[in-house]
Amino acid sequence: MKRVSIIVPCYNEHETIEIYYNEVIKYLDNSYDFRVIFVNDGSKDDSLNIMKALATKDERIYYVSFSRNFGKEAAMYAGIEAAKKMDSDAAIIMDVDLQDPPYLIPELLKEYENGYNLIYTKQKDRNGAKKSTTFFALVFYKVYSFFTKDKELANGARDYSLLDRKVIDAFLMIKDSDRFTKGIYHYVGFNKKCIEFEYEKRVAGETKWGFRKLLEYAFLGIKEFSDFYLIIPKIFGLILTVLLGYDIGRQIYNAVTIGTYDAFNWTPIRIDAVGLVITILIYYLLKLLYDIRAQVRHRPVYIEDESNIK
Repeated sequence: MKRVSIIVPCYNEHETIEIYYNEVIKYLDNSYDFRVIFVNDGSKDDSLNIMKALATKDERIYYVSFSRNFGKEAAMYAGIEAAKKMDSDAAIIMDVDLQDPPYLIPELLKEYENGYNLIYTKQKDRNGAKKSTTFFALVFYKVYSFFTKDKELANGARDYSLLDRKVIDAFLMIKDSDRFTKGIYHYVGFNKKCIEFEYEKRVAGETKWGFRKLLEYAFLGIKEFSDFYLIIPKIFGLILTVLLGYDIGRQIYNAVTIGTYDAFNWTPIRIDAVGLVITILIYYLLKLLYDIRAQVRHRPVYIEDESNIK
């Protein structure tokens, strides 16, 4: 029997955990050895106690609790690590607020049995979501696609996904302390399948993702999977190149029109040339810093406080 671990990041979700549990167990059929791993991301409310109570009454329930809030990305990583420790054949990542509907679990498993290594999901539309959220999400996906060249990350993409054993291993090989799971899905490759579903509202409680937090997360994704900062010296370099060409052309025109070499003014040309050289040096300095950054990050993604996973 194949073992499937369901990973559920939680931060101050005492209102939703039991509702989620009562819904998800409807889809845990006996043809798989299911484990549900709640990851307590430093919650300040009663979330951890609820997880422990569920683990007491249902042996399929496990939990990992952080020493503080490390963020959803760290929680997903910890859940994948726990699934690996349990020798899981596959892992499913989903949100506790039921915006990732449990009724899709059988379909995820069906595509897994069809041979797909990574089955990810996206919302067909955002009908029912705030218009501002919908607009900024659309802008993000367009900008992200432009900078990273990742055409697979479509508007409405979710972290809700199934990873087989190969993808679990590949996911854990990436040790970035700043993580963007949707980008990692594209990076690792393998045979993928996308499942679409209708937008679901949050079942209870309030979202922990305010505008500022979403903006920072969006910027993180672009930064981590593109050379975003290099675009700045590229733009300046292009502008200075155009100015250099214009000034050279203008001075040549002045010299020819007036008919004397003295009419040729070198000052703007020197300024443009020096600026262009400095911009090129900044570009390669930033590129060097990117290369160094890729090699030296070794901080832990999270710190565990307690867990019932042995």
